[in-house]
Amino acid sequence: MDPKQAISQWRPALAGTLLALCSPAALATADGPDFYVVRDVATNDVLYIRAQPSATARRLGSIPPDGRCIRNLGCQGGLSLQEFTSLTPEQQQLRLRSNPRWCKLQYQGVTGWAAGRYLGESSDGAGGPCTP
Repeated sequence: MDPKQAISQWRPALAGTLLALCSPAALATADGPDFYVVRDVATNDVLYIRAQPSATARRLGSIPPDGRCIRNLGCQGGLSLQEFTSLTPEQQQLRLRSNPRWCKLQYQGVTGWAAGRYLGESSDGAGGPCTP
């Protein structure tokens, strides 16, 4: 078989593989830190874990304002890299209001979704390392 025939024979399979690897679902679970900490939650408040990525979804549990070792299971929504680099801060805020970031997580045995704006990357050593 000549090289041109070989390339044209494998092209559909290669294209399908690349599309699968670059799908939003694949990208969502591959990004971000292994663990989060809670940020910007008042000391007398909690961050709710919800059944779906929505502020109106059923509450499954809560995380205290000093919560840490929150396992990242992937996020959706938020700004794309293009939006982050090309939009003004005001435009970014408008976009985030219409497409907020929600992160699937696990905390003390509860798995659900939380608003990504209240999650920060965990740094090992801050209160001890997180272990699975």
